[in-house]
Amino acid sequence: MDLAESSLRNEGAWDLEMMRRSLTLAHEAMSLGEVPVGAIVAREGHILSQAFNLRETLNDPTAHAERIALTLAGRALGTWRLEGYTLFVTLEPCPMCAGAIVQSRIARVVYGAKDPKAGACDSLYRLVTDPRLNHRAKVTAGILAEDCSVLLSQFFQSRRPARKPEILSEGCLSG
Repeated sequence: MDLAESSLRNEGAWDLEMMRRSLTLAHEAMSLGEVPVGAIVAREGHILSQAFNLRETLNDPTAHAERIALTLAGRALGTWRLEGYTLFVTLEPCPMCAGAIVQSRIARVVYGAKDPKAGACDSLYRLVTDPRLNHRAKVTAGILAEDCSVLLSQFFQSRRPARKPEILSEGCLSG
């Protein structure tokens, strides 16, 4: 095994570990009634910051896990430039968070579940890799995607009221 292959294997193991930790943060968010998204900013085996969604708790539409983690990372470093760092997040970042990723100069984004309604890395837009912007991040998608998706599905199913069957005609029920 050469150095490049060893590095890729180590990166894959690190990605899995960081996504597992991000999922733990997402569970914490869910326990507070928040959409279960967790995020970590890290580099070379060192976690710089971690966060989970706090929109409901803070009544702040911008309190997404990614944005909070990026803010905390910048404060920890004393600079907004997060060059060389990776953002790990359980859900594909939205346009707002993708903009923050570009502005922060994050080198790489690793996410779990795709977001077909608001994903700005692959699904709906490709903001973080847009060649027209002054910075681009590498993207790795689908790390523990099933676990991330299941957690989000469980959360949203628990928030929806139980559907009552409709009477269609002659006593037949739907649903």
